[in-house]
Amino acid sequence: MMKIHVWHTGEVRVSPYLPFGGDNCNLLKASGLTTPKKDWIWLPVSVYLIEHPKGLILVDTGWHRYMSPEGVYDRQAQIKSLGSRVLYNVNQGRIPLGEAVDEQLAANGLKPSDLDYVLLTHLDCDHANGLRAVKDAKHILCAAEELECARKNGFVRYKKKWWEGVDLKTLVWNGNEGPAGKSFDLFGDGSVKMINIPGHCDGLCAVKLTNADGRYVLLFSDGGYATKSWKEMITSGVSLDKAKQRQSLEWIREQSMDSRCIESLATHDCDIKPHVIEL
Repeated sequence: MMKIHVWHTGEVRVSPYLPFGGDNCNLLKASGLTTPKKDWIWLPVSVYLIEHPKGLILVDTGWHRYMSPEGVYDRQAQIKSLGSRVLYNVNQGRIPLGEAVDEQLAANGLKPSDLDYVLLTHLDCDHANGLRAVKDAKHILCAAEELECARKNGFVRYKKKWWEGVDLKTLVWNGNEGPAGKSFDLFGDGSVKMINIPGHCDGLCAVKLTNADGRYVLLFSDGGYATKSWKEMITSGVSLDKAKQRQSLEWIREQSMDSRCIESLATHDCDIKPHVIEL
């Protein structure tokens, strides 16, 4: 049996067009530069701790405490933590005290070194900014395509400083599941798979957790921003390849509607509250 802890590591504030802009949304509109701040929305930033018979796994890291040192929105601290005024202008964050990933581990009697694996769905700031807080984990993995994507788009979207000093390894695809035909079976038994769902970025991965009777939980990261994304086929405003993004969202919809799917979770869904799933 697996136990999946759904945690919130603070919130991110963005233009509503960033998560729900749709197929015709351009990057300028998604950035929020043309949208009054009063119309921006706060979304949760989820991470997932998985108690698996073969190891303790963390999916994504959320924000680092450094960007919200007093537990409230802090402009200067966030700009320093992100290393980018451009990114700050696109998304602001806050983390109440006790919600940073290392703080939640400690509250559960765990240290970062207790983590057998940290699986990064991708390297955007609200997924990887907290990485240094868990750098003592035994294995930290992301897709090679995502590191290359970060190299190509580092001037605006990514900052290497978030993972500097971290022993970040790239996974090797060993399966062909998913819309891109690229998947990675962590333990070789089908119970934990990272599945490439490109579009939002090149190396974006969903994590599919499957038990012995075939029932599963799908963590689809930013493949969509909420349940309504796949129900209504609303692509986000941030994509490197809109056609691939839509293809990935169609795969998420298919997986989410399968009778064997217990829960299908986006990282930033306001309707998802912290809870525990037993699988």
